[in-house]
Amino acid sequence: MGVPGSLLYVVNPVFFFETPKEVVMIATDDIQVRHVYLNVPHSRNPKPTWYGESVGHYEDDTLVVDTIGLSTKAFIDNYRTPHTEKLHVIERFQIIEGGKTLEVKVHIEDPGAFTTPWDVSQRYARSDLRPIQERTCTENNANYFNLEIDPTPEAEKPDF
Repeated sequence: MGVPGSLLYVVNPVFFFETPKEVVMIATDDIQVRHVYLNVPHSRNPKPTWYGESVGHYEDDTLVVDTIGLSTKAFIDNYRTPHTEKLHVIERFQIIEGGKTLEVKVHIEDPGAFTTPWDVSQRYARSDLRPIQERTCTENNANYFNLEIDPTPEAEKPDF
């Protein structure tokens, strides 16, 4: 979905992993991965991607993430509101309510698409789901509209 649309994807838990140089966010529904590099500047000309180039730093207990270099295919919202390559997103992640809730405040600017910057927010309830559940998605494994299709092949014995 990209940035900031991935914040709307709250059906299943998102795991956060942090090292001194990076925060990694993994959406458990389809294992989408986002990297936020800490305490570094943006590249001069980042290549547009779904998640863009996210750099972050802490202001007290708040993770501030600045993202540029977003593909015009990335979602802003569930309506797939169009935007340009000038999209600039700033997110502020803060744990509130005694650790029970993660609040994300989002500032969106795109002078090529919007007449003014705008703000939204999203809240996530803490989940006790552990560990990340394995998720597989083989090609053509769905039976849409009850069509006759071959089932996903399975090996009768391991080949190792």
